[in-house]
Amino acid sequence: MGYLRGFAVTLRKLFKGTETGRVVTTQYPDEKRPKPVRFHGRHVLNRYEDGMEKCIGCELCAGVCPARCIYVRGADNPPDDPVSPGERFGYVYEINYLRCIHCDLCVEACPTEAITESKLFEFSFTNRADAIYTKDELVVGDDGRPQQLPWEDWHPGDDEHTSAWVRATSPSGRADYEGQVAWSGELGYGIRPPERGQAADEEGDGPDPDDRGHDGHGGHQ
Repeated sequence: MGYLRGFAVTLRKLFKGTETGRVVTTQYPDEKRPKPVRFHGRHVLNRYEDGMEKCIGCELCAGVCPARCIYVRGADNPPDDPVSPGERFGYVYEINYLRCIHCDLCVEACPTEAITESKLFEFSFTNRADAIYTKDELVVGDDGRPQQLPWEDWHPGDDEHTSAWVRATSPSGRADYEGQVAWSGELGYGIRPPERGQAADEEGDGPDPDDRGHDGHGGHQ
């Protein structure tokens, strides 16, 4: 008789939601909850506003990854046709999404803000090879937008405000950086507005969107 009581609870909850109009269950995939600003999803490799790649092949992201899902190899920039503004660029870049735990430590470690995470999490693979994203699949297109692969279900807003979590953290926790632009310009997006901090919220004053930070390019000193 115990299982009958269990069914009775299910039926009561079903009709209770219908009577009150308060249905808790989301009818996925027709209805989807909005994603938080700091949601961690599929990675992208960004470019500067002039089209140059931000990745310099330093391999710090691979070194800090606890799941060991990132493989990077750097190479010297061709003098006649450089890929990145530095001396080196990411010649090989791979992420194995069968291992990735989306901790975002790679984003924190990146010195050039080359790798960020989008809000895309709805993607499935028919074979293991598709789960290993190559550099050609990770680098944004000529419009600065992430490439949409056949097995990915992108929705409006999934590519916006990538990795806001890292932008919200100030260097060494210093409150002096609240309201300062700490994110270099990106192809297709420009220079993103600074994050509001606790002090700004308490004072009720928002940051100045025209503030370009300490070095005029949106980076830290």
